[in-house]
Amino acid sequence: MKQHLPDLPQLLDSLNPHASLVQRHLWLISMLQWVRGQGEDTQAAVARVRLLLDAVQLRPEWQAQWQLWWRRFMDAVDATALLADHGFAPHNAFMSELGNRLRKKLLPRTPETTDLAELFELLLPSPFDAEWLRALDSDTLLRVQTLLFPPPAPSAPDQAPTSLGQRLLLDALTYSVGQVSATGFASEIRQRMSEQAQRDRPFHELPAHFERLRQAVLSEGPRSPVALAAADVLRQQLDACRRAAQTVYTHLEEHGISVGIVFRLRQLRERVRRIRELLSCLQSSTPTEDTTRLLARLVLVSQEGRSVRALIAASSQLTAAKVAERSAESGEHYITRDAAEYREMLRTAAGGGLVLAFTTWAKFSIYALGLSAFWGGLASGLSYALSFVIVMLLHWTVATKQPAVTAPAMAAKLKDMSAPDSVDTFVDEVAHLLRSQIAAIIGNLGLVIPAVLLICATLHAAGLRPMVDEAHARQTLHDLSLLGPTALFAAFTGVLLFASSIIAGWVENWFVLQRLDSALSYNPRFTQWLGAARAQRWGQWLRRNVSGLAANISLGLMLGLVPAFAGFFGLGLEVRHVTLSTGQVSAAAATLGWAALGSADFWWAVAGLLAIGPLNLAVSFYLAFRLALRAQSVGGLERQRIRQAIWTRLRQAPASFFVPR
Repeated sequence: MKQHLPDLPQLLDSLNPHASLVQRHLWLISMLQWVRGQGEDTQAAVARVRLLLDAVQLRPEWQAQWQLWWRRFMDAVDATALLADHGFAPHNAFMSELGNRLRKKLLPRTPETTDLAELFELLLPSPFDAEWLRALDSDTLLRVQTLLFPPPAPSAPDQAPTSLGQRLLLDALTYSVGQVSATGFASEIRQRMSEQAQRDRPFHELPAHFERLRQAVLSEGPRSPVALAAADVLRQQLDACRRAAQTVYTHLEEHGISVGIVFRLRQLRERVRRIRELLSCLQSSTPTEDTTRLLARLVLVSQEGRSVRALIAASSQLTAAKVAERSAESGEHYITRDAAEYREMLRTAAGGGLVLAFTTWAKFSIYALGLSAFWGGLASGLSYALSFVIVMLLHWTVATKQPAVTAPAMAAKLKDMSAPDSVDTFVDEVAHLLRSQIAAIIGNLGLVIPAVLLICATLHAAGLRPMVDEAHARQTLHDLSLLGPTALFAAFTGVLLFASSIIAGWVENWFVLQRLDSALSYNPRFTQWLGAARAQRWGQWLRRNVSGLAANISLGLMLGLVPAFAGFFGLGLEVRHVTLSTGQVSAAAATLGWAALGSADFWWAVAGLLAIGPLNLAVSFYLAFRLALRAQSVGGLERQRIRQAIWTRLRQAPASFFVPR
């Protein structure tokens, strides 16, 4: 919708340097809105700036009023905050900045403020403002400087002439250098630097180098030889600080990623960049042009500073990479590459199917208790979690858990896309993985069906209640029918399978970051209670298995509790896990007897099972693979090469995806 623009003569006539603070700010907002226009044509905005300058030349009395207005404006607002702090978190903490950005998105801003950084977002609220600012040519900027801004005030006899802008830049540099030093001195940053960086102490020398620059600017001018030399030394010291901060990433890679520390390092890197920009403006031969470019960049910083998604993506990128890396480590042993490994996968998957047969019995037993939705879901979730943990401890396999950890293992093969055989090697991994998934499903379903039937026969022979009564058996077949929402629920279960792998990676990263394996092994309380040898064994065992425990327990609880919580909100979501669903159909068929084979509901339920398995696998694999590709920084062109290579292999050697060598 086209907005109504103010009229220039009316704007010029309404200028009042004696108006209240908020009225002066509202006038400036209206003036910039007139310059911006409809926010569609950059050259039209530049033309309006020139028109404004022409009007100023024709009205000298207005120019005097403006310069008085400008002095009152600059006396009232804190411009240093805009140059030094705009775009940075008020507190060096991820959660504080997240809350700050949410407030910016949800709450309106007021022009009644003395903080120019806050007012700036109302003055130049659109990315278009950065475009027309950058489009201003040098002649127009020279006219802006000459007509709109007064010359520098006289300085003390022993000082070089400095303008208001130069004094603001010096103040902003003072604040920025102090913030960089404070970040470098923070214990969580300092203690994670390399030994060489701690010996060099670059952050200790930074304030002294800046003070020499400040004194040189004040005494001899910003472009004096002494000031230029001091600025070069300061830039070199900033580079040393940046290199020292980079060594923290090496520590995080080895000992676990902290989103808070990554956030602080990003803030430090951006502050170093801001200091360089301020130095360029201070010592530039064309300060008006450099300052305009800085303002244009601050406009874009305002846009980025309101994006919650950008904050989470930037701060969690390393965490995602580490989660993918840890998943890749655990996913390698799920990929079979020869006939012997293929047979071993069949064996371990059969063991998983045996355990899940008893889980199916537990599921129906919990249902028979008639518990409320929450307690029934919690009991089911605990039984699932216990079953998955037993499968893990026995080194057996549940097919649907594989994709979320094997996808990162495959993406790890793409670290070096420049290698000549990288894509072919990756396609080999795809074939290995698909065969492994088929083997796991065959093993799971190949034993869960006879095991469930055997349990049902044993219960019948012992004169006990059947695993499931007839009414519930018919309801089970109806719920798992392909004609219902089974496919949707199966895809949703794939999301839960992926989520369990993320939880596992995050828990393992947190475990390593907090050094809990070392604490369990050497803490005096634990060693006194368990004994030194047992404490070390427990610490090492948990370090090896914490990811598996987190994945299995979280998956079991989600499978049980998510439907209960979804039902509370009226969403009606259910889970469809292929092995558990196959066990349920087998139990229902055992209750109904041979008549089930002549029932349409039974065969529609079987058709549903044929859809559940692929959807479980495909959705969890797709989500995990996308995360891993992002962590490995694999671009769109490389992804296209991969897709083409896979289709080529399917046409030329389709059997390689199903039959081991």
